[in-house]
Amino acid sequence: MTFQSLEYLVFLPVVFILYWTVCRSSKALQNGLVVAASLVFYGWWDWRFLGLLLLTAFSTFIAGWWMGQTGEMKKRKWISAGVIVLNVGILFFFKYYNFFVQTFADAFSLMGMNISAHTLKILLPVGISFYTFTALSYSIDVYMRKVEPTHDVLAYLAYVTFFPSILSGPISRAQKQLPQYFKLRRFNYYKTVNACKLILIGGGN
Repeated sequence: MTFQSLEYLVFLPVVFILYWTVCRSSKALQNGLVVAASLVFYGWWDWRFLGLLLLTAFSTFIAGWWMGQTGEMKKRKWISAGVIVLNVGILFFFKYYNFFVQTFADAFSLMGMNISAHTLKILLPVGISFYTFTALSYSIDVYMRKVEPTHDVLAYLAYVTFFPSILSGPISRAQKQLPQYFKLRRFNYYKTVNACKLILIGGGN
């Protein structure tokens, strides 16, 4: 499903209507719908990569919670470093493993040493860079005490998986974006009209 596809032209109005009717009086329902819609949207590409998305989301959520439980700077540093290594490692593997293996083999070949390059048939998960750095911005901001660790898992999942930005960005900073999910959103006619205009302008470019 792309933003220009027929499926999205059906998907977006359905989510919009449900959001401002069924979910309008509950922050939890609003966040829950955002999460559900985002997982459907992302899974439409390849449902097998939903596990990676959720791993990134939950690992950074737990890391933030864990750092919030300790005031010991050394422990906070290890937690922050651990979650960064985990998620950047996953990103590196999917994006660059074959490139570096092949480059390594080619370098040895130039020196007259032929080695077998064991590349893998790796399918790159769409949007992995955007959601990885969005999630890591939260754990880094918690470590730097720019944001308080949240206990609202639905709000956090909505922040990380938000479908309009998960495929092509921009990368959201937790200290600016996350607080929006902690409160009930009210329908605003003028903002809705302006948003529709922006969508139409973007679609026409």
